[in-house]
Amino acid sequence: MKSTWSPHEKHGRLTRQSDLPDSVYAFPKQRKEPLTDATHVRNAVARFDQVTDVSDDDRALAFANIEKAAQYYDVNLSETNWHQLGVRPQPNREESSRRGAETRMRTGEAEEAARKGAATKERLGIAEEAARKAAATRRREREEGVEP
Repeated sequence: MKSTWSPHEKHGRLTRQSDLPDSVYAFPKQRKEPLTDATHVRNAVARFDQVTDVSDDDRALAFANIEKAAQYYDVNLSETNWHQLGVRPQPNREESSRRGAETRMRTGEAEEAARKGAATKERLGIAEEAARKAAATRRREREEGVEP
């Protein structure tokens, strides 16, 4: 599979993930797992089997992109094909995620994370935009009858 990855040359602080071109993602169609530096490459390898709703062809392309980015950022990659990184998300991932969210709500960690996220958005000047997107999502979910 031919890689579609190319290094991102824009310098300075990015304010949004949407500032990144599709070509910097391991999974470009889904815009999942950005490969913008060595740390992100290592994270993409570690989280490869956690990516959901992708085909085997998407995984093959993602691995090719990870290989190319790993070479560019001088990251040692011991895997030689995407099957070695995992094919499917871990079993019971949704159940485990739900239980984790319940624990964070019960212990108050979710509120603290929400406060930190709001402070970061305020600092970056994107709080109003984030609030508009959240309101639009809630409105759409109400119209579709989706439980929040």
